[in-house]
Amino acid sequence: MSKRGKKYLESSKKLFSKTKRNFTEAIQMAIDSSYAKFDETIDVAVRLAVDPRHADQMVRGTVILPNGLGKEVKVVVFAKGEKEKEALDAGADFAGNDDLIEKIKGGWFGFDKAVATPDVMGSVGKIGKLLGPRGLMPNAKTGTVTFDIAKAVNELKAGKIDFRVEKAGIIHAPMGKVSFGIERITQNLAAFLETILRLKPASSKGTYLKSIAISTTMGPGIKIDAASVKDLIK
Repeated sequence: MSKRGKKYLESSKKLFSKTKRNFTEAIQMAIDSSYAKFDETIDVAVRLAVDPRHADQMVRGTVILPNGLGKEVKVVVFAKGEKEKEALDAGADFAGNDDLIEKIKGGWFGFDKAVATPDVMGSVGKIGKLLGPRGLMPNAKTGTVTFDIAKAVNELKAGKIDFRVEKAGIIHAPMGKVSFGIERITQNLAAFLETILRLKPASSKGTYLKSIAISTTMGPGIKIDAASVKDLIK
């Protein structure tokens, strides 16, 4: 078992992590307890009353965080001809097809998100085993396989994230930086949780939002009273 650092333990004591807080209290506590020398990310973990082993209970979607993620998102676009030019004009950091595929085969992953036009997916599929495990494979369900390249690039640059429930029924997602402050983090969380609620499977029984916790990159989790969601997104 790994040994927790002194700063982590001190931060954990301050948070009384066994106590459930409302969103405002939890976010403020996370911000106040940040001790790293860099601008930490605030992450949220939501446990849902679903069993992802059943297709009708898979919760997956996208949301554009109103305040973004607080970092530059580098986007690569797999396209050819006019669509390659359209991608660069829209602000993509890299665009191309065979040349980029060869670079990735050689170990290059200098980007955060990938978009592709449908006509080149046959080529992109050849590096699926390299992109997939890193969460970089373009997918029509998340809007990253499309001919509307400008829209896809603009949304990703603006802070669009995609999420998917894990085997344990938990969804993890970043909500921005500590430097955002409580108001901007709250707005991002509201948009995210509103989307989660909208995607509730009809087959989900009982309390859909079983538990919620937020944490900074280096800090302990702070449990949130899931019943306070209605106040957050009202």
